[in-house]
Amino acid sequence: MKQSILVINGHPDKESLCSALAEAYARGSRTSAIDCELIHLSDLDFDPVLHNGYRVVQELEPDLLMLQERIRKAEHLVFVYPVWWGTYPSLLKGMIDRAFLPGFMFKFHPNGYSWDKFMKNKSARLIVTMNSPKWYYKYMIGRPGDHAMRRSVLRFAGFKPVRITHLGPVNRADDARRSEWLQKIESMGKRAI
Repeated sequence: MKQSILVINGHPDKESLCSALAEAYARGSRTSAIDCELIHLSDLDFDPVLHNGYRVVQELEPDLLMLQERIRKAEHLVFVYPVWWGTYPSLLKGMIDRAFLPGFMFKFHPNGYSWDKFMKNKSARLIVTMNSPKWYYKYMIGRPGDHAMRRSVLRFAGFKPVRITHLGPVNRADDARRSEWLQKIESMGKRAI
């Protein structure tokens, strides 16, 4: 069981279902005496635009430096976010672009074909809400957000395993269904998975 968890809520609205799910996971973890911290990206002060790509070093704001330190210390990361246009909100993408930098998450070898993964021995969980049915997201759209987060971001940096929980369709869920989801996610937090 993981002993140090960082939950990152990537939804910009703190009154969203994603925020409630992030709170539920953190609450569950804490009831099991697990060190768990919750960060709402909407509370952080940073420019989400990597203005010059990696050509020019863009100084990190204090909130991004703090986030990097929390990521470095955590054994397990939990990302909570909605599917928007097949992937995830720009706030989450901007944080990844700005904070998940070479030298922090990975380092390319001089040959350019391989790299060191600095996040080995860490695991991750994606809790993803969507308005489309799960089957539609998987078979019709091809799960682009899942592939981007799991393969291109987290596994690239060494996180393993990376598990995904899909919840939806949210737009047709009544209060009872939402309550079931919150209980399910709180239970996951208790088990630190």
